[in-house]
Amino acid sequence: MKLADIAHSRSGDKGDTLNISLIAYDKRDYEFLRVVATSESVANYLRGFVRGGVERYELPQLGALNFVLHRALGGGVTKSLSLDRHGKTLSSVLLEMPIKHRKEDPNKT
Repeated sequence: MKLADIAHSRSGDKGDTLNISLIAYDKRDYEFLRVVATSESVANYLRGFVRGGVERYELPQLGALNFVLHRALGGGVTKSLSLDRHGKTLSSVLLEMPIKHRKEDPNKT
């Protein structure tokens, strides 16, 4: 199972900071999403792209999590030598993150 099975994403970038929101398709999956998509798990999964910290903000009324990823865009969209390493690309990468199935304990590795 991967994040894309229970959520979609929106993204934005400004300078060298990336913002990715994960929004549960079904609000009943929000709590599971909250458990499996932590700041640590996102930072670990995107460690080859993000060189700064990862902050998570919870939006339970929307069934969403918002992540702010610092030093994630190679100096900024206009400074980066990467062809397409902007918000939309990295949000698609994040949606591929494997997660435990709901029936498994998401805190076990």
